[in-house]
Amino acid sequence: MTQALIQDIHEIADGIYCIETGLYRPGLAAAYLVRSGQQLALIDTGPAKAAPLLLAAIRALDLTPEQVTYVMPTHVHLDHAGAAGHLMAECPNAQLIAHPKGAPHLIDPSKLIAGATAVYGAVYFERDFGAPLPIPAERVLIAEDGQTFDLNGRTLTFIDTPGHANHHGCIFDQQTHGIFSGDTFGIAYREFNTAHGPMLFAPTTPVAFEPDIWLASLDKLMTYAPQAMYLTHYGRLDQPAAQVAILRQSIRDLAELAIRAAHQPEAEQQQRIENALRAYFIQRARVHGVELDDEHIYSLLSVDIELNAQGLAVWLKRRNERELSASSVQPPA
Repeated sequence: MTQALIQDIHEIADGIYCIETGLYRPGLAAAYLVRSGQQLALIDTGPAKAAPLLLAAIRALDLTPEQVTYVMPTHVHLDHAGAAGHLMAECPNAQLIAHPKGAPHLIDPSKLIAGATAVYGAVYFERDFGAPLPIPAERVLIAEDGQTFDLNGRTLTFIDTPGHANHHGCIFDQQTHGIFSGDTFGIAYREFNTAHGPMLFAPTTPVAFEPDIWLASLDKLMTYAPQAMYLTHYGRLDQPAAQVAILRQSIRDLAELAIRAAHQPEAEQQQRIENALRAYFIQRARVHGVELDDEHIYSLLSVDIELNAQGLAVWLKRRNERELSASSVQPPA
């Protein structure tokens, strides 16, 4: 076990370890290990290539893969669930807990692979993510909204939270009153922390961004009165009740930014949205007190800007189609 790997495991709450997954750069994507006595749960897994890191982290804590009871990806995007199949293959006593709409893609990840290859390109997909493995259906337990899971007396509650993705669920940990939020409570990279706190923003990655539904999911999360959010991107965020308004505004801002491009030719929309996102995030960073230069800010956010632009363009097309469909069924005046 290298010292570097040990340094990439941090206990951020009682029995909760944040593990670096190595996607793109340190501090971009985390996985979480929850310990209750001799039982473990893995919540979010990082990409397929992160599986050895997570298994090594378990052993670095003098634990074993046989002690893993649950593998619980918040949703099937590959920075959150890519290693799930690899981990299930190494954790013989584990059940995979999945959202009803996400479970089929974990059992048969062929569409995930095809979609990710189309988005990232085959070379970059293999370099950065690696291919997920299928999970036997008999080892997959489909979670219902509000369903609880017992981890040696520690209660974990599944919360259905669409908006970022229609197959997204968060996990509430009763012991710490914290929520493993996946992408539902946004992104807050540590490089942008200032005296004002974290710079929280919404990821609108393809293909199921729905702002109104997302805002309702935030309402739902706040009914749990969480004391912390455990962000996949990245780490522990305290006082979420004081941060939720910022995230709400980010969702509204990004939707409005896309709507402003609605009347542009479809072929140009994504590039216009991407340009607008770059300006938006640099301006947000400046207002937040970030002192990095513009190019450094952009380099840290370039992947998010590109993916957010793709997701907003898809949402805008779907929104326009709904409006056209609604207008076509209106009775004549």
